[in-house]
Amino acid sequence: MRFGFVGSFGSVVEVVDMAVEAETHGWDGFFTWDAVSLEGMEAWDPWAVLSAAAVRTSKIRLGALVFALPRRRPWVFAKQATTVDHLSGGRVVLPVGLGVPDDTAVSGVAAEAPTVRERAEVLDEDLAILDRAFSGEKFSWEGKHHTVTDMQLLPRPLQQPRIPVWVVGSFPSERSMGRAVRWDGVVPQLRGERQMEQLTPADVAEIVEWVRAHREPGPVPYDVVVQGVLPEDPEEAVAMSRGLAEAGATWFIESRWDPKTATPDVLMERIRQGPPIL
Repeated sequence: MRFGFVGSFGSVVEVVDMAVEAETHGWDGFFTWDAVSLEGMEAWDPWAVLSAAAVRTSKIRLGALVFALPRRRPWVFAKQATTVDHLSGGRVVLPVGLGVPDDTAVSGVAAEAPTVRERAEVLDEDLAILDRAFSGEKFSWEGKHHTVTDMQLLPRPLQQPRIPVWVVGSFPSERSMGRAVRWDGVVPQLRGERQMEQLTPADVAEIVEWVRAHREPGPVPYDVVVQGVLPEDPEEAVAMSRGLAEAGATWFIESRWDPKTATPDVLMERIRQGPPIL
């Protein structure tokens, strides 16, 4: 199992410095996040952050948890992703989802899809266009939300057949999980009352079993990406990580979202402790 870290709070310079420190101290991935205006929090443009991180690192995977793809034009998103993919030497991954409904800067904008159903429709079209855009071939698309005629985006990403796409899946929703298994990984969330809870090994095992039963085998491994906070005690952190890995998780991404406790200094200190060694 690989380990990533989210630079959730800090100035833009501090967040980029976190990416450098994460690589130095053995983390496998570093992630920012994507919002316009969220509950008064300072939010940086993820592509600017990832571009800076790409040129200051050489090995670590880079992405955002998660890109709110329905908020973006997919051809613009494809160009941004390809640019950072080239800057990083092929280290970008694309976790994508519907976008949180309490993003205050877009919730009242008429052009934004206001309901979950509409955002899901847009996400499905966006993903289809993204896949075609990454091919480097000329393509057209006629859908409910987008129309594209004879578009060709060059250069292609360094990663082929495409930059890996991880899709947020609400488990056990057949529609949401069904979308996720068509791509390269799932960022699972539990549905209903347990939506905000951290996944247990038992949860992960159930999700992995569902994925294996519903996904056609592909040429590349499929990622199951768990978010959460590891215990402070190193032995407990190792035990928890082993349980998740044995259940089938391929990534654990440390994600701290309480601004009262996840200060930039605290985040940097945790990064420098490094991930568990399994």
